[in-house]
Amino acid sequence: MTMPYAKTNGIRLYYTDGGTGAPVLFLHGWGTSGRVWDAQVADLAADHRVVTVDWRGCGRTDHPAAGNTIAANAADILGLMDVLALDRPLLVGNSMGAAFALEAALQSPERVAGVVSIDGPGYWPSQGMSDTLPSLRTALSVDRTETLADWVPQWFGPAADPDLARQTVRRILQSGPFINELFADLAVYDPREALGRLMVPAVFAHGRLDSQVPLEVSRTLAELAPYGEFHVIEEAGHMPHQEQPAVVNALIRAVLARLATEAAPSASTSCNAYAA
Repeated sequence: MTMPYAKTNGIRLYYTDGGTGAPVLFLHGWGTSGRVWDAQVADLAADHRVVTVDWRGCGRTDHPAAGNTIAANAADILGLMDVLALDRPLLVGNSMGAAFALEAALQSPERVAGVVSIDGPGYWPSQGMSDTLPSLRTALSVDRTETLADWVPQWFGPAADPDLARQTVRRILQSGPFINELFADLAVYDPREALGRLMVPAVFAHGRLDSQVPLEVSRTLAELAPYGEFHVIEEAGHMPHQEQPAVVNALIRAVLARLATEAAPSASTSCNAYAA
């Protein structure tokens, strides 16, 4: 597996690229890195081309002081696809990475086979967190370490290995403070109207025990997407790919199998015709 850098939009993106077959591009959540997809890479790289990326401001990628927005990250994804010559990958994103995946697919649907959104924020930060987002940004600026130590364990369900939260805190601290700029975007982000134009299959999966984003957000987004599908991941919080990796891997494989065997849905197909 190669682990080089790709230059796009003035940013050096660190990525991993391994396996052969239909491509899958994984996008991590706020402040973490491509390492959160280790269980998915280990499973899928046996028969698919699997790419992970540390998006701008995170992990081993450049940490620019400005430009860390949803639009810029979506553009980076499309630029990385160009550099790597990825032919219509399935975009799989968790949390903030799910928003990037949706925006990239909305911008260039002809270049994307489909989207899997795992506990994506959707409209929730702008509609349900308007009172808490400003205080969270303030707390992170005052004492980043303590704030993360209190907040990040809430991302995981009660059965999750406590070390997952500790690893996540370390990765966010390594990413640095410039990613906080994304909270300003989230405060006004609402993809609901745009989702009617999402002309690719879109699977919205959500951990039953997610305390950060309500389950109904993903259900609503799936209903709005012309080819949307909704799945609940039992016994998982906001990070199902780490808490229930076998379940998430099976879901991604099911999506890939359908993409490989089914013709693209026609414009006259009903709203949830892609659902199982």
